[in-house]
Amino acid sequence: MGDHSSSQASYIHLVHHLIEECIVFNMGKEECMDALFKHANIKPIITSTVWKELEKENKEFFEAYERRREAIPTEKETARRIRDLLSRTTI
Repeated sequence: MGDHSSSQASYIHLVHHLIEECIVFNMGKEECMDALFKHANIKPIITSTVWKELEKENKEFFEAYERRREAIPTEKETARRIRDLLSRTTI
């Protein structure tokens, strides 16, 4: 029984660590769930559950994180801005 609990705790710790890596890459919850399923075969429900617990434990961090993510333009928006800038520039 002890080994099973230990392996579950290790697995949750691994998911926690991988979520932190997703955050470093400025990924949202859904993106993280998709990435961990695709690259680490971690079921989305597991990632979602751990993410929610992290949000509960670190409410202020996640609120600030989401505000920062909203303020960062998407890749599509950045490309549009570059095109607009280039169209106004004469070479």
